[in-house]
Amino acid sequence: MSEKITLSVIKADVGGYVGHSSIHPNLMDVAREKLSRAKEKGPLIDFHVTSVGDDLELIMIHRKGVDSEEIHRLAWDTFVAATGEAKRLKLYGAGQDLLSDAFSGNVKGMGPGVAEMEFMERKSEPVIVFMADKTSPGAWNLPLYKIFADPFNTAGLVIDPVMHRGFRFEILDVMEHKSLTLSCPEELYDLLMFIGAKGRFLVRRVFRKDGEISAAASTQKLSLIAGRYVGKDDPVLIVRCQSGLPAVGEVLEPFTFPHVVEGWMRGSHRGPLMPVSFRDANPSRFDGPPRVIAAGFQIADGHLIGPRDLFDDPAFDRARKISNEVADYLRAHGPFEPHRLGLDELEYTTMPEIMKKLEDRFKRE
Repeated sequence: MSEKITLSVIKADVGGYVGHSSIHPNLMDVAREKLSRAKEKGPLIDFHVTSVGDDLELIMIHRKGVDSEEIHRLAWDTFVAATGEAKRLKLYGAGQDLLSDAFSGNVKGMGPGVAEMEFMERKSEPVIVFMADKTSPGAWNLPLYKIFADPFNTAGLVIDPVMHRGFRFEILDVMEHKSLTLSCPEELYDLLMFIGAKGRFLVRRVFRKDGEISAAASTQKLSLIAGRYVGKDDPVLIVRCQSGLPAVGEVLEPFTFPHVVEGWMRGSHRGPLMPVSFRDANPSRFDGPPRVIAAGFQIADGHLIGPRDLFDDPAFDRARKISNEVADYLRAHGPFEPHRLGLDELEYTTMPEIMKKLEDRFKRE
């Protein structure tokens, strides 16, 4: 194709079945119907509707560019329609990610999570869409570092002449609303100083040194938008693969290590990020543990060929086993840290209400 295409992944929790564990098939049907009509009328070239846990995931290809009001409105209207069905079925937390009653031109800042990238389709265009549940956008920091900056993970950084120059990481400070771009490998230690604090500094995009977009992640944090705890952010991530970019296997490799992320029960605990197949993306134990799916697509003339369920592979069985062992270990801590988040991270839960109720009983020493 001679014209750039845009890949948009937009998600929202519009109602859980049962509790926060999964999504009702009716909500998927509503979304497919809405997007099918949009494809017939022209805004969309192609789409795929899926889910992870209680999140409805819209994967869309179009030529409207990043932050298109038309595409974002379509996603918003789709979530509103699915919320209506969720309310009819009395599903839990119906519409909890929709923090406004009216669309205002862009879903960013309104609750849904968004990852988008615009690019010229290559001769062969493999992409992986990662979708996670019961965790936050900081969950992508470690995998993105390993994919694009760690030669022990990604052999192409050493032996592929195109990748050998390295990548640039765009970092977002979600507290100060500022961004910073760091170049690797020369600024690797600076990068790690920031993204190791994954509650505040998030990898938003990754570019090859020649400017080619390589990865895009959602960075929306619901608690910072709403000013209260309204559910975990359940982020999405797009990674392009092969031909001067990390191979599919290199992109998947970091998930053999189920690193500890924030989220899990009530968004207030830490747990291992478990890589699972589509059929196992229905967290139930203590509303978790946090989990991630990987949908692989080939893009052909703007159409999505797939998905392939890339974590449906016995090679990830050991990661799942470790996840369960880590889950056992952390759960044994009960309400104690490090299983429960620190007080600064509980700012948007019921902790402030408890502190206020008891503040008169504190005596100065």
